[in-house]
Amino acid sequence: MSRCPITYEECEGRKYSSNGLKKLSPKLNYLKDFPYSAEDQVKEAIVRAAKMAIQGVQPKLSVRLNLNKEIFEIVDTGGRYIFKPQTKNYREVPENEDVTMRLAECIGIDVPLHGLVYSKDKTMTYFIRRFDRVGRNKKIAVEDFAQLSGRDRETKYDSSMEQIISLVEQFCTFPAIEKLKLFNLTLFNYLVGNEDMHLKNFSVIRRDLKVELSPSYDLLNSTIILNSQEELALPLRGKKNKLKKDDFFVYFAKERLELTQKSIEQTVNRIINVFPTWIELIQKCFLSDSMKTQYIELLNERFGKLELTSWG
Repeated sequence: MSRCPITYEECEGRKYSSNGLKKLSPKLNYLKDFPYSAEDQVKEAIVRAAKMAIQGVQPKLSVRLNLNKEIFEIVDTGGRYIFKPQTKNYREVPENEDVTMRLAECIGIDVPLHGLVYSKDKTMTYFIRRFDRVGRNKKIAVEDFAQLSGRDRETKYDSSMEQIISLVEQFCTFPAIEKLKLFNLTLFNYLVGNEDMHLKNFSVIRRDLKVELSPSYDLLNSTIILNSQEELALPLRGKKNKLKKDDFFVYFAKERLELTQKSIEQTVNRIINVFPTWIELIQKCFLSDSMKTQYIELLNERFGKLELTSWG
């Protein structure tokens, strides 16, 4: 059975479904394989790193879609997509990030268009559309929390979730709305094993005369990739692991974020209700069977630790 790596729909022997191609462009009817192997992509990312306005530890490429040629092309500037290839050091990161972003979308977390594309060596490359670009070349103002707090790539872990709250209160136009989003995102990261949500993975965006949290990015189950013993990248209540129900729902949500009990319950119940959909998506996704099993086991473990099956 063939499944579209952009929509997860069955596509009857084709590589992409019509709906998947239309998400990239209403004018697109066919998409050729990305003309680089995974190894080629890593080499290109290293060579072009100094020229591109995207950085990070994981290799990244700036890419545009050439509709006339029905193919993605690497560019130094003006790319509307970021591509992340397979790497030798960490297994199945593109497939992991793609499904994790889909799980986030299920509970109302704002994420950009993303998916997987086939490369010439039959490996899969993750793509995400840049949310800081509109039109041809117009840039939207985005700043990550490392910039806002005067830190950099080397000190991106030198913070805490309490400081994240302070930055939201300081820079966002309507902090109460953004703090509820922050609770949803933080709870999600814990449940899916994303223990690498550091300062550079939080950003604010300025649009419609207001400053708010940007769409989410770099969400993945890093725990099953790294076999990490930590549960959060930034400490909450002074802890990065052995977090408990009260740490999230009493200390973080009620005391620090000042959320109402109703808001907390609505957020938690939304996650509980979507759990079967999460399992279905993981089973459909492009991870290997062993990785799917590890992912589902971790979800069950984290849900159990927070007693989410008995909430309310």
